[in-house]
Amino acid sequence: MGTEIKMPQLGETVVEGTITKWLKQEGDQVEADDLLVEISTDKVDSEVPSSAAGTLQKILVQEGDTVKVGTPLAIIGDGAEASGAQSQNGGQAAQQQAEPEQESQQAPHGQDEVPLQEMDDQSGGGSETDAPPGDQRVPSGSGSGSNGQPAPESVPSQEPAQAGASTAPGAAAPAPQPSGGTGSPGDTSKRGVISPLVRRLADEHGVDLGEVEGTGTGGRIRKQDVLRFVEERKARPAAVATSSAQPEAEEQPQPQRQPQPERQPERAAASTGGREELVPWTNIRRRTAEHMVAASLETARAWNAVEADWSNIAKLRAQVKDAFKQREGFSLTYMPFLCKVVCDTLMEMPEVNSSFDEENQANLVKHYVNLGIAVALEGGGLIVPVIKQADEKNLVGLARAVNDVAARARTKKLTPDDLVGGTFTITNPGPFGSIISVPIIPRGQTGILGFEAIQKRVVVTEDDSIGIRNMGFLSMSWDHRTIDGAEAAKFLARLRERIETTDFSADLQQFS
Repeated sequence: MGTEIKMPQLGETVVEGTITKWLKQEGDQVEADDLLVEISTDKVDSEVPSSAAGTLQKILVQEGDTVKVGTPLAIIGDGAEASGAQSQNGGQAAQQQAEPEQESQQAPHGQDEVPLQEMDDQSGGGSETDAPPGDQRVPSGSGSGSNGQPAPESVPSQEPAQAGASTAPGAAAPAPQPSGGTGSPGDTSKRGVISPLVRRLADEHGVDLGEVEGTGTGGRIRKQDVLRFVEERKARPAAVATSSAQPEAEEQPQPQRQPQPERQPERAAASTGGREELVPWTNIRRRTAEHMVAASLETARAWNAVEADWSNIAKLRAQVKDAFKQREGFSLTYMPFLCKVVCDTLMEMPEVNSSFDEENQANLVKHYVNLGIAVALEGGGLIVPVIKQADEKNLVGLARAVNDVAARARTKKLTPDDLVGGTFTITNPGPFGSIISVPIIPRGQTGILGFEAIQKRVVVTEDDSIGIRNMGFLSMSWDHRTIDGAEAAKFLARLRERIETTDFSADLQQFS
């Protein structure tokens, strides 16, 4: 008996996941803890290891399908079980190949019901792209006559199905299946199973789920169905949108429906030829877009910036960076220094470390710092892992924590719990050459700090002399519902003061 590999619980708030890529294929030998499948949730992409060793006998959920936590994904067993299963499957296949010929002679009016049931089961397992909703094909030998032509029962109408049901005593159960094979909304067995993610997307975009055609198992509406419906609604001509309110008038002038089919080939041609290319969204691109739009709509964003002199820190860093990298195994950047002064300033001014609580008509002030660090992913995408209890770490501890979350983000080793609970966020466009930016405030936080490029510039010093200093801007977007301009300006001024005056030599003495 094989071992079922089930959809894991990838975080406290995660209820479902999408299979993005199988890292092993059927028949492959799998060791315990070998990476088996890549799963995408609404928070993070994760590579999930196998919990058992053996041969991957069967993949139960195909790439692109979304299933709930606890759903069996695959079956792993030993070699004997695998070979036995293959021989058994081979015998069953041979038997099924012979059965249609007998059925074609014995039950000509009901033969299509079982093959259509089998076809629906296969499409529900993630093969929607192989058999789109409008495809009326049936498996070879399952609904055809001996001459290869489709049998009359394969015509997608309700009357033959009812006739078949009346002549075949056992056909009552699969009778609804023909409507599902034609792409009509008749198959609603799982249409009412709506995930929280799908409901949230529908609410955000004002989508009536009753109008969305589900492509999941049993007609289940998936996230991709809602997003596709939104895109189609945007591209829909105004004439088509208004004509939906007058169905009777629409039935007679059929040519009015022609503009939409004509636009689709034109759009596809423009996306593949010439100098334009239509690049499909990745899961993380889609989720980033959703979160950024929601955050922008929820907050009253305002913005401030100050310029800080990093010369003292730059000098200390240059003295210890070689010894630091040799001992720690990674480079000492400016980010840990900024994290340290941010944590100290947030503990001093916790109102900037709060969140707007509309339900309780109050600000929820946090006297701890869970620091979000925005990380740009290779190949595109942005993710914000959180350093928990960052205020309790020293400079070296923060350096290790920043390196750890950045490395795990880029190698897809983060868990969904690494992405929640942040109280304040730092984004770092400086390495890409940015000198000023206006970042979007994460949901549930009051501010996000932009760490811009540090550049050598000629400045006037305090003693009215001219010198070359390491200068860089700190820009902060903040929620005007929670704090005002005075608090934001004071916070940035205190950050600048700490950057310019704090002596970090004691923290790095071991590397001198």
